[in-house]
Amino acid sequence: MKIDTKIRHVTKPGVNLFLELGFAPAEARRLHAASRKQINDTQLLKRQLMTELTDWITEHRLKQAEAAAILMVSRPRVSDVVNYKTAKFTIDTLVEMLSRVGKPVKLAVGREL
Repeated sequence: MKIDTKIRHVTKPGVNLFLELGFAPAEARRLHAASRKQINDTQLLKRQLMTELTDWITEHRLKQAEAAAILMVSRPRVSDVVNYKTAKFTIDTLVEMLSRVGKPVKLAVGREL
């Protein structure tokens, strides 16, 4: 059995994927805006969690290797945190790391902070 791996279409960065998928223009705009908001909200939350971790590392004057040992991650992972590489982390992972340093995370739903 031969598996078909031929690339038939490549969507360019920044293009409205929903329009490419054949949604009506108004619906594609709505879906695109909603997905951008969700992505932005998630990135903002990750940055807030990373800021807490970075502040904790700075406050305790830890080297990345020392912080890595306490957080039970590799030193490059600590580097990714302090450099705000949000795409490399899930929210769960960041919450777990904060828990390990005695900073439990509480969630507030339905109100702006």
